[in-house]
Amino acid sequence: MRSRLATLDVYYGWFVAAACFLAAGSLFGMTYSFSIFFDALRSTFRVSPARVSVVFGVQTFVIYVGGAVLGRALDRVGPRRLLAVGAVFLAAGLAGAARSGDYWTLVATYGVVTGLGMSCCYVVAYATVPTWFQRRRGLANGIAAAGLGAGLLVVAPTSSWLVSTVGWRTAYDALAVGLAVVLAVAVLLLADRPADVGADRSVEFTEPETDDGGGAVRDTVLSVPFLFVVLGWVGVYATLYVLVNHLVPYAAELGVRWAGVTAISAVGVATTGARLGIGAVSDRMGRVRIFVACSALMGLTLLALPLVRGPYALVALAVVFGVGYGGNGALLSPLVADLFGTGDIGTLYGVASVAFAVAGLLAPPLASLGFQRLGTYAPVFLAVGVVGLGGAAAVAAAGWTAPGTAE
Repeated sequence: MRSRLATLDVYYGWFVAAACFLAAGSLFGMTYSFSIFFDALRSTFRVSPARVSVVFGVQTFVIYVGGAVLGRALDRVGPRRLLAVGAVFLAAGLAGAARSGDYWTLVATYGVVTGLGMSCCYVVAYATVPTWFQRRRGLANGIAAAGLGAGLLVVAPTSSWLVSTVGWRTAYDALAVGLAVVLAVAVLLLADRPADVGADRSVEFTEPETDDGGGAVRDTVLSVPFLFVVLGWVGVYATLYVLVNHLVPYAAELGVRWAGVTAISAVGVATTGARLGIGAVSDRMGRVRIFVACSALMGLTLLALPLVRGPYALVALAVVFGVGYGGNGALLSPLVADLFGTGDIGTLYGVASVAFAVAGLLAPPLASLGFQRLGTYAPVFLAVGVVGLGGAAAVAAAGWTAPGTAE
């Protein structure tokens, strides 16, 4: 397949972007559909809602912390092998979960094994494209990242239909087979590097192929600009995790719970379109600059949330947040590549992704604690908005101080 595609008058990097689109769709479509299985798992294993949530928390932790290790594997063995391993782990974890006889087996299979497979998919989907593109890096990565929204649109309703018709166990088996097939197609499309398929690298890169900064990972990770990026991502993504966890309860507090549910869907739709459009715009206006602007928009949305009372205004604000999140999400790995080079992009992006695990673990429970203590969401959202703006400022500082090729 790769040989035939390589003969077409199309830069092969676009096929790599398509493969990463499939990997991102499989990963996020499955993990963000967890709530569809929530009640069935709670009823089957007779555990509290909090313990069911732990399964998702473990999986999220494994995805992003595992990325720090698997990013290095990406640099060493290439994306094709790593994605193939991820497909096996993802399918095996789902099949194992379908046969879980107790709660802790579910945690081990769906939380850990499936999480490792998703972590492989995550690293490949987000850290592969920058090594194939420079001139149109934002657009190409936006296409790959748009798999998140597409996965939600396909996997979530499919999961809901399967659970209601054949039960959650058979649903997991069916999804294991379906996602394994999709990822197999992605593996067939992927190539580790342009030279493997005879792609003309000069279409995207103006400089000759070099090491591009590899071999100094430790120095980069410990550098001030890299620490700015990690801290910035923690602050920026605190806004996302607080919004998706607390927007529906906030809407319920206002007496318009349905608007909160609709607003979450609106975020998903808006982020998909934004990833495509803003990625292309960033190639002309500067990827670091656009990343900072989109991150600031996410923080400003949280600051505005306490002022919103009506249901339609709530949905509109969610669309604004989705646009910021979409532009931000499309430029995560391009930001790392622009600032620190592509020589060790897998390792660097994987280490930086630990920021998502930190934000996901700390921000939602701290927001819950704030609401319990204060009795209202307004100061909580204001505080998180300020944290998000601080995160955007930290990323801007990384752009000013990094030795990379960004503005």
